[in-house]
Amino acid sequence: MANYYTTPMFSKSFIWRRVQSLTGVWFVLFLIEHLLTNSQAALLIGDDGSGFVESVNAIKSLPYLPVIEIFLLGVPFAIHAFWGIKYIFTSKYNSFSSDGSTPSLTEYPRNKAFTWQRLTAWFLLVGIIAHVIQMRFIEYPSSAQLGTEHLYVVRLNRDEGLYTLSKRIGFEIYDANQIQKIRNDFHSQQLPINESPEALIQKQENSELTGWIHALEKRPLQINQVAAVAKNFGVAELLMVRDTFKSPIMIVLYSALVLAACFHGFNGLWTSMIRWGITLTAKSQLMMRRVAIFLMIMISFLGLAAIWGTYWLNLKF
Repeated sequence: MANYYTTPMFSKSFIWRRVQSLTGVWFVLFLIEHLLTNSQAALLIGDDGSGFVESVNAIKSLPYLPVIEIFLLGVPFAIHAFWGIKYIFTSKYNSFSSDGSTPSLTEYPRNKAFTWQRLTAWFLLVGIIAHVIQMRFIEYPSSAQLGTEHLYVVRLNRDEGLYTLSKRIGFEIYDANQIQKIRNDFHSQQLPINESPEALIQKQENSELTGWIHALEKRPLQINQVAAVAKNFGVAELLMVRDTFKSPIMIVLYSALVLAACFHGFNGLWTSMIRWGITLTAKSQLMMRRVAIFLMIMISFLGLAAIWGTYWLNLKF
């Protein structure tokens, strides 16, 4: 006879599946916000990405942003990925043809959706890690304080459209020769420092100039590259996104990532509604499936619009 006083009401597996489900819903909410923000770089044609710039600057101004990124994004997504991988290795697929030794139920669409949910999980694991490394570390704008201005520097591949765009949205372009000249001029003008008030002011200005030059040189320019210097973070991010989506290879890779993320997210949202007892009847599940498909299509459109339209449609010249 079971001991009802010592047997736990919920097993660890039950609890962690619910946690994994909740973090999946959180991923969907973030996906909507992220792709909605990115789409403003392409769909609001004629405003030079001002909607994107304003949204990114608003996010950048949030207090304790690093804490938010770690604990409200990094940790939930890591939990979701960890348990998702565990479920992948314990799952059995029956949506493929079989020789009869294993079940084969290819005629059921939900079986195929189950399989694609697991396959897209692998693609997202690699793709999101690569995306974060690229956008948050490799290409992330460097910054420096120069007088009363906070400047952001991003490395870009040179194209003629940058020079016309710089006049419209307000950023400066420096090539390797110009950066070297700034560096040489700075070192040739430095004066011996003493303790006079004028010297202390000169020392502070030298320190700021050193920081600015370091920001310019932080990522050495390759052949046919320039450094763009913007007065706000949103413009620097816009230029980074524009530069990424000039490349046909990046367009293809990011398109696949967006489609995989939208399928995985909204198909998972549909199953989460069942798991949490919100849609238990066949009618409610059918209605939720239609909602999930509609959202999947709309958010996919926003993501693909940002990828295909930021450079080629809105900000090429």
